[in-house]
Amino acid sequence: MMTMLMIGIIVLSNAAGDVFITKGMKQIGEIPLTKPRRLWLTAGKVATNRNFLLGLCLLAVSFAAFLAVLSWEDMSFIVPATSVVYVVTILGARFILKEHIDGLRWLGTCLVCAGVALMCLP
Repeated sequence: MMTMLMIGIIVLSNAAGDVFITKGMKQIGEIPLTKPRRLWLTAGKVATNRNFLLGLCLLAVSFAAFLAVLSWEDMSFIVPATSVVYVVTILGARFILKEHIDGLRWLGTCLVCAGVALMCLP
């Protein structure tokens, strides 16, 4: 019971973290890798962007929960069980970030999850 709750926390916080970091980076704009001065200015924007910071905190929660679960369950069960994060992240991209997700991308995501689910079978 506790394991499934923790898997849920891992999945939701990981997907939400990815979505908020993406939202923050879209607000900041393209990172100028070839211009050191502008790179520092962009780093300052990243460090103060609320969406980015929220995403970072959510990913930290996900990682901490992942570490906790690994201390009492087998990695060969936990890693495949958390793969549903792919579907949740795509849903976040579609409904929160308003990205267009075509049928092929949905199919690919479902195939990955189905393959991972097969690994979870006893």
